Amino acid sequence: MCWHWLVKPPADRLAYAAMGAQRASAQGPSADTPDGFGVAVVREDGKWRCSAMRPKVLTSLAAAETDLRELRSAGAVFGLIDVDDEFFVIVRPAPSGTRLLLSDATAALDYDIAAEVLENLDAEIDPEDLEDAEPFEEGDLGLLSDIGLPEAVLGVILDETDLYADEQVARIAEEMGFAEELSAVLERLGR
Repeated sequence: MCWHWLVKPPADRLAYAAMGAQRASAQGPSADTPDGFGVAVVREDGKWRCSAMRPKVLTSLAAAETDLRELRSAGAVFGLIDVDDEFFVIVRPAPSGTRLLLSDATAALDYDIAAEVLENLDAEIDPEDLEDAEPFEEGDLGLLSDIGLPEAVLGVILDETDLYADEQVARIAEEMGFAEELSAVLERLGR
């Protein structure tokens, strides 16, 4: 396992899990499924296509990977997952393994999917370090560079901390040329 707290004695892990459970119960029953959206993006024959992903992708990286792999496209496929407008995840399945980017690693303190992304990235970040940290991205900034979003441009979008996550996702879509397709899906989702 990659997180230091995951390899600490079981008592420490149980304490961390209890803290998370307390936060969830304090937030009420809606804490199980956060607000947000997941959109699958496909680039085939020079055209962009977007479709809604299942709500389960807001809480499970495995569900997101499954949804994207089931598209079975010959072109590029990736997912944009906005969770509570707090952070987003870019998921891009590849034969050599899934490429990931988490817009805010500090979200791992409150959201299982963010912790799951950090675990899959083998990020060795102590949760205690996250508590006092400013938001920072973790993962592969170049995961969309071959299909139109240079690493530097994605970095600039991530640095715009005054934007909500859904606004950052919209900027990504605008830069890559699928803003209309994304807007149509979000409108169908009532967002």
